[in-house]
Amino acid sequence: MKPLALTVLGATGSIGENTLDVVARHPERYKVVALAAHRQADKLFEQCRRFAPAYAVLADAADAAALEARLHAAGVATTVLFGPDALVEVATLAEVDGVVAAIVGAAGLPSALAAARAGKRVMLANKEALVVAGRLFMQAARDGGATLLPIDSEHSAIFQSLPAGFAGDLDAAGVDKLVLTASGGPFRTWSVAKLAEASPDDACRHPNWVMGRKISVDSASLMNKGLEVIEAHWLFGAPPSRIEVLVHPQSVIHSMVQYRDGSIVAQLGSPDMRTPIAYALSWPERIAAGVAPLDFTTLSSLTFEAPDLARFPCLRLAFAALEQGGDAPAVLNAANEVAVAAFLDGRIGFTDIPRLVDGALSALDLAASVDLDSLLDKDAAARRWVGRRIAS
Repeated sequence: MKPLALTVLGATGSIGENTLDVVARHPERYKVVALAAHRQADKLFEQCRRFAPAYAVLADAADAAALEARLHAAGVATTVLFGPDALVEVATLAEVDGVVAAIVGAAGLPSALAAARAGKRVMLANKEALVVAGRLFMQAARDGGATLLPIDSEHSAIFQSLPAGFAGDLDAAGVDKLVLTASGGPFRTWSVAKLAEASPDDACRHPNWVMGRKISVDSASLMNKGLEVIEAHWLFGAPPSRIEVLVHPQSVIHSMVQYRDGSIVAQLGSPDMRTPIAYALSWPERIAAGVAPLDFTTLSSLTFEAPDLARFPCLRLAFAALEQGGDAPAVLNAANEVAVAAFLDGRIGFTDIPRLVDGALSALDLAASVDLDSLLDKDAAARRWVGRRIAS
């Protein structure tokens, strides 16, 4: 069997590291062609020594030159590139079969879009590809003949719970609605008054998952779940009215599909990202991911509750942005990114995040952009608007 040739975008983040862990368990099945990171040159150096990719990418030219010299001194013949254009280059290499798109934020959008246009197997962990540019991304995937496989645990769960060969028509598949589960994050039981005093360390103390700081804050605010609602709309052709969010603190059921006959099909497993990553890498087969199976005899209970939209308005804002359409999801995402960065820097409070996002949605033009450049201009405008409000 010819190994699947891979580019891993965001290789030094949690998704990238877990991807390489799964890949290392199956050296006969996968070949790493390119690894891309932002600035974690030391970690990328170790990954290149282990997997010997043909290419590596960093954001900065000086960092790239230093890494290449260091790799060559270690006997590793990896060519090191730099910058956004290099990300697109390694995502579209002719010899690459699959691209793991795991760059956090809007910075990962152009390379993910390029991989879709090039007809790759796109294993998508970058939310912004669909949240910011869902219409453009899905059209690029159709035009390029790309295979789109979700890595988010929730969307992977839905994908696994839908009928084989599902083609985007919920009614034809007998589906009533999609149910996205949420852990509720570290603030599930906090009062509104206490939320106003939450620190970045509090927000990043997720009860079940090990994630980067930005996505941990999004999980704490439930914005992460709101972004997943928008993703689910594009991935599965579901209108907002047929997507439900249910808080499930144990994170054992990763999401569900409710069918019109009353059946509910759910995907269960330990909260470990290697499971959805392995499924995307091996689909339509399944491979060992290094994840221990659930021991149902040790599960005390599985509980569920409706999300509190008063305490967590980011989820409400995301549903509203999806309902409004146009560039509203892009503005929502950009405003949130700037607000979360300011919160992590200690410049605003936790409850200022939804206030700033709501303000941007009210202040900016939300009409649909016609192309990626216009969309990125709208993204930049939202970032400037929030930045000015934080500075004032």
